[in-house]
Amino acid sequence: MGSQPDSGDDLSPPPITEDRVLTLDDERFHTDNVAVVTGAASGIGRATAIVLAVNGLTVVGLDVDEAGLDDTVSKVASLDTDGRMVAAAADLADGEETEAAVEAAAEEGTIRYLANIAGMQHIASIPEFPMDVYDTMTDVMVRAPFLLSKLVMPHVRATEDGVGVIGNMSSVHGRYATRDKATYITAKHALNGLTRSIAAEGEGTLRGFSISAGYVLTPLMADQIEDTAAERGITEEEVVEDVMLGQARTKELMMPVEVGNLFAFGFSSHARHLNGGDLLFDGGYTKTYE
Repeated sequence: MGSQPDSGDDLSPPPITEDRVLTLDDERFHTDNVAVVTGAASGIGRATAIVLAVNGLTVVGLDVDEAGLDDTVSKVASLDTDGRMVAAAADLADGEETEAAVEAAAEEGTIRYLANIAGMQHIASIPEFPMDVYDTMTDVMVRAPFLLSKLVMPHVRATEDGVGVIGNMSSVHGRYATRDKATYITAKHALNGLTRSIAAEGEGTLRGFSISAGYVLTPLMADQIEDTAAERGITEEEVVEDVMLGQARTKELMMPVEVGNLFAFGFSSHARHLNGGDLLFDGGYTKTYE
């Protein structure tokens, strides 16, 4: 097994540099076209915002964390990008703020792309799961992606060719279930249904796809380690080695930029036959067994 950090405090991905970004030749990847990216203040959302800006798009990043958004904007500005990023602070659990953020995005150019990435996690069994947390998680991870899709689709349809893409951040947990993550699992399964519904209504030019990754080295994942260890009565090292990587064949945690690269590919014309489908990059979690 490759070397892995032994506690959540040590988990941090390497900096994103231009050489780690997948760059694609696509006639629609320019600053007149806008990609709305949720969760852009950190983790996969930040990485995706950076990747799309490097690929030439105008990125409008949504997140409740204004300071984190500013950090992402600064990171984009520090790189050799053909695109740019604008921050639009919004609480995705608030419908009015979400609508206002899309209106702000429309002022930056033509909205063609949406990456629904923002996520939350809470570790608890179903009988012990607090319903207020359930409501917040499903507001952010199910209702908000649906609302954003509802708001973005008319912008795409109003373009001269109707071409656009909505990408949803699913998970291996959108394919199978593990203990103590019932709300997260429920939300990811719901996103898979939304993906297929977008494809069904997109008339071939407005595509929907999802990405199912295994464990990605993000702050959200790092925060789970201590909670999972306490819930299961095991050490943090055992969480990483046995729970997170035990079933995988690729014994390395995925990096956020690798997921951002998948969004760039999915948005590009190179993926024009990816519609309603899922990009499964899980290191062998779901398709192999001992």
